Order: sequence, then C-alpha cells, then structure tokens
Amino acid sequence: MMYKVSYVVQGGQYPGAIKNQEEKPTVGGIVVIGPRKFEVIEVYEMMPPRDDFQFLHATVKVAGDSEARK
Repeated sequence: MMYKVSYVVQGGQYPGAIKNQEEKPTVGGIVVIGPRKFEVIEVYEMMPPRDDFQFLHATVKVAGDSEARK
C-alpha cells in the first residue's frame, strides 16, 4: 500500500508537508520534515483506500516538545 500523507504541525510554528510513503504513520511515531523531527499525535483517514493507495491526514508536534500537547 502507498500512503499520501498530509502532515500539519500543531501550533503552526513550522510548515507541514505532503509525503508519499510505504509505511502508514502511527501515533507516537517519528517523521522527518525538512531538517526537523516530529512526533505523530493523530492520524485520520481522509477517504477509504483505493487500488493499493490511501490518503491520510496526520497532526504532528516537534519531537520532544511536551508543551505542544497542552
């Protein structure tokens, strides 16, 4: 399965990204966007999978930033 993931950074301090990837993002996982590492805090299916392809939305926060959850 190929995933097209829209990453949005919580708080808007950093730009997000749209990435094609073979692994589905999971809550607690780490993703690299540009030079920074981010922790995935939520993942939502944007539409049902189709032909081995799926669109997802993921909200992330700067990795190690416990204040971003508040």
